[in-house]
This record gives sequence, structure tokens and C-alpha cells, in this order.
Amino acid sequence: MRRASLFLGLCLILFSCKDDSFYTKSFTFSHNTWKQDVKPVFKVDIQDTTILYDFVVTVRTTTDYAYNNLWLFLNTKPPHGKEVREPYEIKTTYADGNWIGKKTGTIVEHELIFKRRKVPYKGIYTFMFEQAITQKTVDEVLDISMEVKRAID
Repeated sequence: MRRASLFLGLCLILFSCKDDSFYTKSFTFSHNTWKQDVKPVFKVDIQDTTILYDFVVTVRTTTDYAYNNLWLFLNTKPPHGKEVREPYEIKTTYADGNWIGKKTGTIVEHELIFKRRKVPYKGIYTFMFEQAITQKTVDEVLDISMEVKRAID
């Protein structure tokens, strides 16, 4: 009986710790190089327009990444309406050269977060990313990922 109660309690604890993320995808760059003609695409099917969402874009670089920022274009195409192209800057280092973001060994995670966003239409939203620096290739970029989750109140 005691073992069954312990098992039930453990199950309740595990299932009560839920992640509100309903979309997580990643794109890995070949040879750790983001070329200008490589444009990762993420398609997210959003059916609930009554709640707020957090959109988290994570770019992982190595500590050999040579710049203090990374410019990118985010092209957003809603299920209905016109596609929008916006530039964003991800700061990668402070002025003193220390990394911004989560550093683990030789990998640094840089986040671009859009908090508490409401979407107007049900359907598939397409997000395409382009690197937007003046070089044709950016070395030491491992991957880019996108996560969409319910905003926590």
C-alpha cells in the first residue's frame, strides 16, 4: 500500500510539471556556416487565437564566433495577409568581450524573445530566417531553433 501511494505521488508530481511549449524545431547549419542563401523555415500551426504566446528564437554559436552581434531578417507570413520582413540584431558579446547568453563549454546560446504575443488568425504561420550581415557566410554558427509556448501569466 505504501509503495502504491509513493508511486501515485511521484506520478502526480511528474505530470503536474508540464511544459507549455507546443512547438520546438531546430535547423542545423552545414559545417557550422550560415550562408546567405540558406534560409531556415519554421511552420507553426496555431489554432487558439484567444491566448498569448511566447516566441523564442535561439541561435547557437561556438566561442570562435568572430562578431559582437548577429543581424538577421525574420520573414513572417500569416495564414491570411501580407508577409512582413523585419531586421533584428542579436548581441553576442558585451563591450569587454564577454559572451552574452548561456555559455556551456565552447557553445553559446543567444536568444531573441517575443513575449506575450497574440496572433490574429488560426492556421499555419511561416517564419523564415535570413542572415543579414555584410558577409556572404557567417562561420561558427551551429544552429537556429524556434520554440512557441503559451505565455505564463
